Amino acid sequence: MVYEGSESERERAINEWLPITSNRNAKWWYSAFHNVTAMVGAGVLSLPYAMSQLGWGPGVTIMLLSWVVTLYTIWQMVEMHEMIPGKRFDRYHELGQYAFGEKLGLWIIIPQQLTVDVSSDIVYMVTGGQSLKKFHDLVCPNCKEIRQTYFIMIFASVHFVLSHLPNFNSISGVSLAAAVMSLSYSTIAWAASIGKGVQPNVDYSYKSTSNPGKVFDFLAGLGEIAFAYAGHNVVLEIQATMPSTPEKPSKGPMWKGVIVAYLIVAICYLPVAFIGYWAFGNSVNDNILLTLENPTGLIATANIFVVIHVIGSYQHSQWLLPFASHSLEVFSVSLEDLHSLLHHIM
Repeated sequence: MVYEGSESERERAINEWLPITSNRNAKWWYSAFHNVTAMVGAGVLSLPYAMSQLGWGPGVTIMLLSWVVTLYTIWQMVEMHEMIPGKRFDRYHELGQYAFGEKLGLWIIIPQQLTVDVSSDIVYMVTGGQSLKKFHDLVCPNCKEIRQTYFIMIFASVHFVLSHLPNFNSISGVSLAAAVMSLSYSTIAWAASIGKGVQPNVDYSYKSTSNPGKVFDFLAGLGEIAFAYAGHNVVLEIQATMPSTPEKPSKGPMWKGVIVAYLIVAICYLPVAFIGYWAFGNSVNDNILLTLENPTGLIATANIFVVIHVIGSYQHSQWLLPFASHSLEVFSVSLEDLHSLLHHIM
C-alpha cells in the first residue's frame, strides 16, 4: 500500500501544481486539531437558539444523534481513504471518480464541493465581521459607529496574506490556534451562562403559537444543528498528510485524532447548547454571545477568539477552491459529452 510511486502522471502533475502536503509525516494530533478546526465553527454559538426552536426533548435527542451520525460518517471517510491497495484518495473528487467514473465523478463532486466551500466562506466572512464589530462596540462604546461592512473587509484582508500558504501542512499553526480558540470561546459561552443563572420568568415553550410557525422553527433548528456539525469537507486532505505503510496504514493515527477531536466537539457543543438554553430559554439570541452582554471584558475576549477561529476555518475551506475550479477547467466535459453521459444514465 505505498504509494507515491503508484501515482499516475496526471496525478503527479496535479500535486506539483497544488500539493496537499509538503510531506506525509503528520502525527495523530495533527488530525485532532485539524478536525476540531474543521468541525467546531461559529455555528456552536447558535445551538442554544436551535434548542429554543426544538424544545428540550427533540433538541437533546437531535444533538446527541447528530454527534453519533457525523462520527460514523467520518469513520467511513477514514476507512475509504486507502480502501484500494496501492491507492490513496487524497481528494474528494478522486473518490468520486472512482465511484462514478472519470468524467461523471467530477460533475457530481466538484459542483457540490464548490457550493459547500463558497457558502461556508461567506458565513465565515460575515461571522468574522460581526464578531469584530461586537468587540469594537464592547471595548469602545462611545466611539463613532462603524458599519459592519468595513469589519468584514478588515477580516477579509487577513486572508490576502494567509492565502499564499502553499499547502495543508503550512496552515497547521493557524489550524492549531483556531482549535484552541474554539474550545476557549465555547467554554466562555457556557461558563458565562452558568454565571448568569436561570433568568427570571424564563420560558421554555415554543415562540411560535401557530402550527405552521412551529414547523418552520423546528426545521430551522434542524438546519442550525446540521450547519454546526458540518465539518468533513477536508477529512481526506487531512489524512493525506499522514504516513502510511502496509503494516501501519494512515487510518490508525487518523482515527485516533478523530476520537480526540470528537471528544472536544462534545465538550464544546453540548454544554453551550444545553446550558445556554437552560439559562435563557426562548429569549436567547441566535448568537449566545449577543445575549451575554456582561462581563464586558470576557465577552469581548470571546468575540476575538471567534475571529481567530473563523480565520482558521476559512483557510480550511478556501484552500480547496483553487483545485476545485482547476478541476472543472481541466477535466470538464463538453456539452455533447454531458448529453451523452446523461443519455447513458437515463
